[in-house]
Amino acid sequence: MTTYEHTYIETNGVRLHVVLAGPKDGPPLVLLHGFPEYWGGWRKNIPALVAAGFRVIVPDQRGYNLSEAPGDVRAYRLDELSKDIIGILDHFGIQQTFLVGHDWGAAVAWVMALQYPERIQKLGILNVPHPIATVKVIRKSPKQMLKSWYIGFFQIPWLADWLMSLNNFSGAINLLRASSKAGTFSEAELDEYRKAYANAGGLTGMINWYRAMLRFRPSIPRDVRIKVPVLILWGKQDLALSYEMAEQSLRYCQDGRLVAFDDATHWVQHDELEAVAKELLGFLK
Repeated sequence: MTTYEHTYIETNGVRLHVVLAGPKDGPPLVLLHGFPEYWGGWRKNIPALVAAGFRVIVPDQRGYNLSEAPGDVRAYRLDELSKDIIGILDHFGIQQTFLVGHDWGAAVAWVMALQYPERIQKLGILNVPHPIATVKVIRKSPKQMLKSWYIGFFQIPWLADWLMSLNNFSGAINLLRASSKAGTFSEAELDEYRKAYANAGGLTGMINWYRAMLRFRPSIPRDVRIKVPVLILWGKQDLALSYEMAEQSLRYCQDGRLVAFDDATHWVQHDELEAVAKELLGFLK
């Protein structure tokens, strides 16, 4: 049975809820969740990482679950989200960490690797492309542009927040169901997601990540290559992001490897639980 420690950290102007597991003297490993999850989206993956000896650190990112949700869209710039994680590392006195992110968590991880490469030992990415690869593929691919329609929908003030929150957040829950395999998320797990949305005071903070994305570009160095070792894990049945984005992302990694799962969806860490654990542990060790 994995034991979880819950704490709150004041950093970068926000109060963040952080969950820790594993030996305190183990190598630090930060897991970053995406939309519309929360720290519990990693719950099935954490035991294998703890068993391997890692000190696992899993925050609710700003706007999610028990972490603070600022009201200003500007507060959700990738630069600020990246600083949140640096603040967590500084709080625990961690100079360098292993970092793994999925979805928006992967977007933050990419930016951290560009802005603070000295703080990252190795980088694991699940189903979100390098920021430059994202722009290049969308610009030349009408199919990918169509896949990204929901980003435009999320720009409408309050409408997306309200519609997805109706009937006990049925819109957000239906998004999880529609984009995953049947049975990927149990009813008990979906109830925990509903609680997380309620804890955050609704979905506005979460959706503000998408609003900030189109309004504020992150500070990225001229050299956009990732210098730290990178492992990209990709579910090829992702409804929103094409596999071409993963292939393009690999080109920006000095030392990178791409592993694709033909039958996995965007929720690859749920769909391929054992295989993802094997790949991550082989890479991180």
